[in-house]
Amino acid sequence: QVQLVESGGGFVQTGGSQILACAASGVRFSITTIDWYRQAPGNQRELVATVTNYAASVKDRFVITRDYVQKTVYLHMSSLQPEDTAVYYCHTTQWGEDYWGQGTQVTVSS
Repeated sequence: QVQLVESGGGFVQTGGSQILACAASGVRFSITTIDWYRQAPGNQRELVATVTNYAASVKDRFVITRDYVQKTVYLHMSSLQPEDTAVYYCHTTQWGEDYWGQGTQVTVSS
């Protein structure tokens, strides 16, 4: 059973940094692509980062890393701005099905 569990959200001041974690189970982690999305109130869910590509709005501020022992994908976020406030989700596709974590709220105060 595929399961993704995010952690690490919370409140941060403008210009601050935060690290989100996505622990994966039920997948062959070494060959599984896990990416990060976010959804702000009133907006559609948008792709933030994959292993090889980043949204223009976060490029040079966000970085994905992977821990193959812990089977965890991290999203390192820096220079956070109020417009980064959103619920962040990790995501994977297995056998044609989309799987999402429960989401973790990141709030950047101005």
